[in-house]
Amino acid sequence: MRHAHWWQRSWVRYGALITLLSLSGLVILALVREQTGTEGFLVGLGLAVLPVPLLIAAFRWLDRVEPGPWRNLVFAFAWGACAAALIAIVANSFATRWIATATADPSSADTLGATVIAPIVEESAKAAAVLLVFLFRRRDFTGIVDGVVIAGVTATGFAFTENILYLGTAFGTDQLSGDSGIASVTAATFFVRVIMSPFAHPLFTVLTGIGFGVAALSGNRLRLRHVLLPLSGLLLAMGMHALWNGSSTFGEFGFFAVYGAFMVPAFGLLTWLVVWTRQRELRTVREELPAYTAAGWLSPAEPYALGSMRARRLAREYAQQRLGRPAAQAVAQYEAYATSLAFLRHRGRQGRADADFVVRERELLNELWRRRELARPALDHAAWMTAPPVRVAVPATPWPVYGAVYGTHGMHGAPGPHGMHGAPGPHGVHDPAQGPGPGPGQGYGYGYGYGYGYGYGYPAAQHPSYNPYQS
Repeated sequence: MRHAHWWQRSWVRYGALITLLSLSGLVILALVREQTGTEGFLVGLGLAVLPVPLLIAAFRWLDRVEPGPWRNLVFAFAWGACAAALIAIVANSFATRWIATATADPSSADTLGATVIAPIVEESAKAAAVLLVFLFRRRDFTGIVDGVVIAGVTATGFAFTENILYLGTAFGTDQLSGDSGIASVTAATFFVRVIMSPFAHPLFTVLTGIGFGVAALSGNRLRLRHVLLPLSGLLLAMGMHALWNGSSTFGEFGFFAVYGAFMVPAFGLLTWLVVWTRQRELRTVREELPAYTAAGWLSPAEPYALGSMRARRLAREYAQQRLGRPAAQAVAQYEAYATSLAFLRHRGRQGRADADFVVRERELLNELWRRRELARPALDHAAWMTAPPVRVAVPATPWPVYGAVYGTHGMHGAPGPHGMHGAPGPHGVHDPAQGPGPGPGQGYGYGYGYGYGYGYGYPAAQHPSYNPYQS
């Protein structure tokens, strides 16, 4: 048995990442404090933190259908606030000084730095966090909403650090002019950056996240679109960022013209897009899970309840009122696993399933089975409270489900020679009361009532006539 090299071990990677982000945070802290002074840093910190909880809550709300792990969000925020901010402040300062020296024109260097250098450097630095999650947390990155959330949280962290710098510098300017407390320059900076445009950086980087999200919909097999789509999103983010930074050069009212005619409509359009995508995810849950109801894994009311955010909330509240917080957490986990199962099946029916489709499906069903006694009554109650009784419709197109086979006479057959073929069974469905994987003869099959044994003989994914990607 081969052992992983030391640099491939998870604790080594986590340790290196935490060390990198910690060092970046210490360096950026020292740089910002040097430019603003201690008092300016504290004032900037107190003002810059105000929009952060609201933005994080908004992105977490978008992610409620299939919530990703908190560790991804913590990484994204830390990368934006520490690593990306450090890269940006060092690269922007170096590039601006180099241009000023080369052209002997400091004013043009500042304009060029703000409209060209800053958008390229900052958006690239923020996009690195989205790329890392896309590459190394691929199971958590399955669509547009995931890209939007990771990109938005990264940009929120970046804007937090940048606002400390700008607000602290503005406070220092007021102090030099003899004003006491928070005066005109600080108030104006706070109004523009925190009140009017707290969504600016998230709006830019979300375009990159959408590019990665659309690429994630194409599956894991490497294609040209996996490069072109994220790159297109990054270029759009850079262009919007450049337009925003350059608005002050468009005349006296250039800033307000760009803000009203471009930024606000773009923000509204993207908000509509991600909310529509969220609703589409809920519809996918309602459409895909009835197949598992027919196989006996879910109760008839669960697909509807799992496809409604209101019903999900009621199910968690019902469990907590009767069995306490651990039961509510079990229901929340059940909802997340069921959603992942629906998305997995949806990708499979569209021909985008990965090689580990069967293994992943079984893992998710096992997780549901472990929590069914707590979650099922709560979800059934929530469905009864929010909708009339739900009819279960078996999908018109046969598609393999773990533990069930759609056939012409029955769904599950008795084990045949070597666990490969079974005759049509009398009940038509695997008995889930035995739990997942009861032994020989549990079939993966489709079409005319053939089951391929799971316990011995051909594994389902290796049988010559089995194709899990074909609907």
